[in-house]
Amino acid sequence: MNLRKRAVLILYIAFLMVPIYWLVNMSFKSNTEILGGLTLWPRDLTLDNYKVIFTDRSWYSGYINSLYYVCLNTIISLTVALPAAYAFSRFRFLGDKHLFFWLLTNRMAPPAVFLLPFFQLYSSIGLFDTHIAVALAHCLFNVPLAVWILEGFMSGVPKEIDETAYIDGYSFPKFFVKIFIPLIGSGIGVTAFFCFMFSWVELLLARTLTSVDAKPIVSVMTRTVSASGIDWGVLAAAGVLTILPGMLVIWFVRNHVAKGFALGRV
Repeated sequence: MNLRKRAVLILYIAFLMVPIYWLVNMSFKSNTEILGGLTLWPRDLTLDNYKVIFTDRSWYSGYINSLYYVCLNTIISLTVALPAAYAFSRFRFLGDKHLFFWLLTNRMAPPAVFLLPFFQLYSSIGLFDTHIAVALAHCLFNVPLAVWILEGFMSGVPKEIDETAYIDGYSFPKFFVKIFIPLIGSGIGVTAFFCFMFSWVELLLARTLTSVDAKPIVSVMTRTVSASGIDWGVLAAAGVLTILPGMLVIWFVRNHVAKGFALGRV
């Protein structure tokens, strides 16, 4: 890479990092300094905004609630999608292509379409304001995506491996867990990443289907308006902490994601 291309790349990355830098910068400022004018770094650095988040129950419980239903959704989505993707990749049956396309249409639909049915259903069966309610609602979008990604990885595994395992006396569950799943480890990592990130950043369903007990962090962040106005410092600190789980997930699955872009259906 020559010097000019390297300089352009550095400038481009710096441009992309400006919003994140500004968010971090605001999180260490007081509200008075934020509203007082433009400053490139805090004049009086303060940790009070982070202190509010870690001492106020509504804030830290929001993080716990979000992590709870996001992890639950990722587990459910993978559990459902793995056998479904295997069926699509290994068997041909009547209407398989139409069923596969129908699954993807669920992912294409906006969450607002399903908002009222979910709200009415969960209210009538007592699931409103629970973690499982949000996790199941997100499965409507994550399961089709997971099936689509995993099917691409599974189709790349030769069918002869299945036949050889059966000849060696493996039952299907034993073969699937001990042999097949390790072969598509990268695909599972990529799928888990996308399921986690969608569920983590989704606002509409999470806010509507919860009230108090399972209220997520995205819902808490939209309710920072008080009589004195918006608490920009606390909101910025919450934004910084909200980015961290996504960064950690990317760090742990970075190799799988890179391989997924090269081999899988990503």
